Amino acid sequence: VQLAESGGGLVQSGGSLRLSCVASGRSAFNIKAVGWYRQAPGKEREWVASITSGGITNAADSVKGRFAISRDIAENTVYLQMNSLKPEDTAVYYCNAVVSTATIENPAATLEVWGQGTLVTVSP
Repeated sequence: VQLAESGGGLVQSGGSLRLSCVASGRSAFNIKAVGWYRQAPGKEREWVASITSGGITNAADSVKGRFAISRDIAENTVYLQMNSLKPEDTAVYYCNAVVSTATIENPAATLEVWGQGTLVTVSP
């Protein structure tokens, strides 16, 4: 599986952006969950939101009510709609997929795949 993010850019505080994460490759249909993470300068990478193959979504408290994760199954794409952006949302945003690599010997096996990241900058 390969992941490609897009949609980052410069936006003023209070503005909106929509990030996209497109999955490709033979194992794309084995994706169990897709998440968005972010890493601000000088800080550790943190989880933002995720969606499971069953459509269950969750988001970090810091973005609940402002960000929404969704998907287009036909397009193998997961979106992160970001509204009411704040300067503290400035970060490189990464897409992450948990892919099943189950075998008879190890039915729970998975691997994680990361995209290259897309920069979101929110000006005051």
